[in-house]
Amino acid sequence: GQTRLVKLGSLSEALGQTILAKAEFLNPGGCQKDRVAQAILEEAIRSGSLRPGGTIVEGTSGSTGISLSLAAASRGFKAHIVMPDDQAAEKVELLRRYGAEVELVRPASISNPEHYVNVARRRAEEMCQLHGAGAAFFADQFENLANFRAHYEGTGPELWAQSGQNIDAFVMSSGTGGTLAGVGRFLKEVQPNAKTYLADVQGSSLYNKVAWGVLYADEQAEQTAKRHRTDTIAEGIGIDRLTKNFSMALSEHNGGLAGVDGAVRVTDQEALEMAHHLLAHEGLFLGSSAAVNCAAAVKVGRLLPKGSTITTILCDGGARHLTKFWNPNEWPSFGLEPPVKREPLDLSFIH
Repeated sequence: GQTRLVKLGSLSEALGQTILAKAEFLNPGGCQKDRVAQAILEEAIRSGSLRPGGTIVEGTSGSTGISLSLAAASRGFKAHIVMPDDQAAEKVELLRRYGAEVELVRPASISNPEHYVNVARRRAEEMCQLHGAGAAFFADQFENLANFRAHYEGTGPELWAQSGQNIDAFVMSSGTGGTLAGVGRFLKEVQPNAKTYLADVQGSSLYNKVAWGVLYADEQAEQTAKRHRTDTIAEGIGIDRLTKNFSMALSEHNGGLAGVDGAVRVTDQEALEMAHHLLAHEGLFLGSSAAVNCAAAVKVGRLLPKGSTITTILCDGGARHLTKFWNPNEWPSFGLEPPVKREPLDLSFIH
């Protein structure tokens, strides 16, 4: 918590806006998931769902698992992490270094019992059957509203205070939806005119859910032929189902409260170009989720009046993306071209 809010000078000057980004990659676990991990663990302890010395189990693309592993170690618990085997290798290595037991599974549809989330849920149930109630707890980051509360009670108030209580828009990608929903809800309460926007990646259904009310992505038409497709190089964001946490950002699902106002799409090429732009001109070495957020902030900035203040989250640093997002050898398999070196104010790569 209390991570720095930084102004992205090159983006701000190019747009005639103020683009502010909260450096959540400076948390001990390397992203904003530290907040979620702490909230989930504390609620499990308070409720008696996890007894001393027990195991916290989670299905994750990596970042939440890393945060949970550190949180568990600090409180004397164990961590069992189930993740797809196509994620960046450094995430797996970090998890093991942090003391987690890592179980890798093949990518699968959420409807498949072997999807990493379903496997994690099953592992927690098996541990409790073997060792008794409270021996293990399934963190369930997608559906556990401790995720939403962590950002509503923590990230949102911090961002509002650090901005000088001046925010016209908040832009955020979504995996579980907890950050978008939690920060967005808080901002709507303190500044009803503030806009919240989803930043969505290719292959995800969430853009269409926000824009048209239909949970569908064009890439889903491929599913009959290729069940386990790879749509995006970005890890941990984009999804083709509606989670409880993301539902908190939708008025039709949250009891009629203010929700997300709009959505923008970001291609992998735009994210890759943005990551290299920010390294060259801001000295920030960022991961794929942060790059998507910044590219989306530019798109939202173009929609708003000059002088507006747009905020976003720098979720992840580039160090845990070296073997994939920052690896030129991986780019061709995602149809990506090497980024072009540009002048600081040249944002022509954002369409």
